[in-house]
Formats: sequence, structure tokens, C-alpha cells
Amino acid sequence: MGYRVVAVDHVQLAMPRGQEGAARAFYQAVLGLEERAKPPVLAARGGCWFSNDQVALHLGVEDHFRPARKAHPALVVQDLDDLCAALEAAGHGVRFDDEVPGARRCYVDDPFGNRIELIEA
Repeated sequence: MGYRVVAVDHVQLAMPRGQEGAARAFYQAVLGLEERAKPPVLAARGGCWFSNDQVALHLGVEDHFRPARKAHPALVVQDLDDLCAALEAAGHGVRFDDEVPGARRCYVDDPFGNRIELIEA
């Protein structure tokens, strides 16, 4: 086999139609990711793209939206405590767990109920 997967380009999560403001308030204002322009044909469908050049998250509109409660992206973060404080201040509760030895991590739900794992760098 001469091929191999070398990177993840982006992760896409679903969101309800018309909730781009809530997406910006969470992914941009709290997580600190910058909104990136979508190509016009995709922008017409709604949703938002966010990135900081290392991490890219796309939120696409799903008409019969159901949040991802099990499947999730896992984001490596610097200063997990500071981010958790910012999430809590913005009304997003975090849930720590110690089920993976050697990993300090927690979960938070985005405004739409999608689960996101945060792991201390």
C-alpha cells in the first residue's frame, strides 16, 4: 500500500437553520476561532466556518437537526482552566472526566447540543 491518510482538513458539525449568531457567539467569541468566508455557493446554504489555521470547524445547516451527543471533535487546548472559566462565564457548563489515564479533559456542549471534547495540551 503506497498511500496513507496524513491529516484532518476539518471537522463538520451540524446546526439548526438560522442560528449562525449563536455559532459565532460560541465558536468565535468563546473558543477564539476566527470565522472564515465560505465559497458563495456554500454560503447560500447557511452555516459558518471557523479556523485558527491549526484547527478548522465547519458548521453546516441540517433541516432536521439532531445534536451529536456521542460523536464529537476533540480539541487540544492550552490553558484548559482558563478556557473552562470562559465557557462557564458564557453559560456553557463543562464536565470533566478521568476515564483516560494521563489525559486531563472535559466536555462541553455547543449552543446546539453537539458534544465537544477539550484536552489539555
